[in-house]
Amino acid sequence: MREVELAKTAGFCFGVKRAVELVYQEAEAGQKVCTYGPIIHNEEVVADLEKKGVRVIHKPEEENDGTVIIRSHGVSKDIYDAFENRGGNVVDATCPFVKKIHKIVKEQSSEGRKILVIGNPNHPEVEGIVGWSENGAVVIEDEKQAQEFSAGEDEKLCIVAQTTFNYKKFKELVEIISKKGYDILAVNTICNATEERQTEARKLSARVDAMIVIGGKTSSNSQKLYEICKNQCENTYFIQTVKDLPLDELENFQSLGITAGASTPNNIIQEVLLACRK
Repeated sequence: MREVELAKTAGFCFGVKRAVELVYQEAEAGQKVCTYGPIIHNEEVVADLEKKGVRVIHKPEEENDGTVIIRSHGVSKDIYDAFENRGGNVVDATCPFVKKIHKIVKEQSSEGRKILVIGNPNHPEVEGIVGWSENGAVVIEDEKQAQEFSAGEDEKLCIVAQTTFNYKKFKELVEIISKKGYDILAVNTICNATEERQTEARKLSARVDAMIVIGGKTSSNSQKLYEICKNQCENTYFIQTVKDLPLDELENFQSLGITAGASTPNNIIQEVLLACRK
């Protein structure tokens, strides 16, 4: 009998669960609802909401009536203000951990610190964070960019991180920048759920023959889980749903670990778990 272990922290984190529940509540109340961008990076959830009449918009001017829900990743101050000014019903489902970063960035930039965001420059969360700085921001994603970074001699810096960034990598990049001798305020804004999930995935993948990571194609935190697991376990598979399971290949392994990104619904995790235990 094959041994299958599911990570305790797999699946929806607090911020995502809250955002998804808010959309379902609004949709079930019979409101005309749209979300600014996909509510979370999971195609299955977005498709299910679409069936309930929830549209996805990409510009504030696309919607003039009904309820607009700002997704868990948050938005820039300009976009937030544009929604407020249009006068409709706006439900802010920004994750509280992301909100905290917006507050830090706004305060520190207004005090004259240059903002450095450690994260993926193309991710909506990072784009939103950058938009709360009063004097622009620099996004650093890797070692090369950290080494090449330079600021004015008397410039003060404030470093924050995308909530789902790899914690180990964040520490390494902060260390590289710190060695340059600037006045730095570094705030670890990676959320606890991300750190726990990454630590657990690292430990689990190190002790199994094969590892399954479940997540949406565009989910940043799921991709990072895959990278972490792949480093520990060569036989690591990234899937979106039970349909993607390489069942024939899995027959060769005695022990199997499963984890899932913060935007993976529980029903998908359970389907995968059941299929692996057959």
